[in-house]
Amino acid sequence: MKKSVLLLETIADDALTILQDHVNVFPGYDEVSLKNVLENQDIHAVITRGKGQINKALMESIPTLQVAARCGVGLDNVDVQEATSRNIKVINAPGSNAATIAEHTLSLMLMLMRNMYESVAQVKQDNWNWRNQYTGDELNGKTLGILGMGNIGKRVAKLGEAFGMNVLYWSRSDQDLPYTYLSMNEVLEQSDVVSLHLPFTKETGTIIGEEQLALMKSNSLLINTARGALINHEALLKALNEQRILGFAADVLPEEPPVHDFPILHHSRALVTPHSGSLTASTYREMCVLTVKNVVAVLSGDKPDNKSIFNFSALTEI
Repeated sequence: MKKSVLLLETIADDALTILQDHVNVFPGYDEVSLKNVLENQDIHAVITRGKGQINKALMESIPTLQVAARCGVGLDNVDVQEATSRNIKVINAPGSNAATIAEHTLSLMLMLMRNMYESVAQVKQDNWNWRNQYTGDELNGKTLGILGMGNIGKRVAKLGEAFGMNVLYWSRSDQDLPYTYLSMNEVLEQSDVVSLHLPFTKETGTIIGEEQLALMKSNSLLINTARGALINHEALLKALNEQRILGFAADVLPEEPPVHDFPILHHSRALVTPHSGSLTASTYREMCVLTVKNVVAVLSGDKPDNKSIFNFSALTEI
């Protein structure tokens, strides 16, 4: 008898085909369809992406649940502790977005450092004379400080090094890497560009606030492609307004989607993309396919990739 899988969000077509070949698939993209599935089906796995919540309430409503899975790396929207207490396997796709998020991080650095966004906007407005008032700089020769040296942090370090940057880093421990390991405060003090690559957990919390921003150089840039809640945005806005840091770029915010008048969105020295860093065609497909293959393996009694089965140590760095 085929097992049944609940989808809280759409997934890549190739991944959906794999699921449909092995299990019964039921979409629950809205409250009405979700309620209908839960009332009428025995569900054995739930798959989400970045928005659908696999929380305690959902788990309580599915007594047959064996797997909670996210097509992605972070597990902010999965109650891992609750799943673990219920002996529900938690599956994600670790490492699958490292290359694309690293590229996105460097793209934000380049756009911000070279003031590229404003230059393009001015030319589109037929203002070629913008070049006469252009201000910007380059990454070459600058110091890149990385907070969190997991898969993505390492990729960003290599790309930064290729651009001629001097790389410093802080992580939960010193690693065997060709970069300088320092305390977080020292990284903040010495870097021209600070890039965040940590998850948001009870242990990390909000790591960039008024005190940390005060340590940064007045001409430094802060980049966040990790989790929006890592930064106190009120303190960040104040630092930008008082020109205590030069600029900010991010692909993540504390609340998504943000309210229309969220100040950072409209700040002249801030660039924000809509959490799209891992939505490239290649990575989106890879994350979804990798996840569903391991879900099918668990439901079929086969052995999944051990790296895909979440353990708490995976939350330390991304």
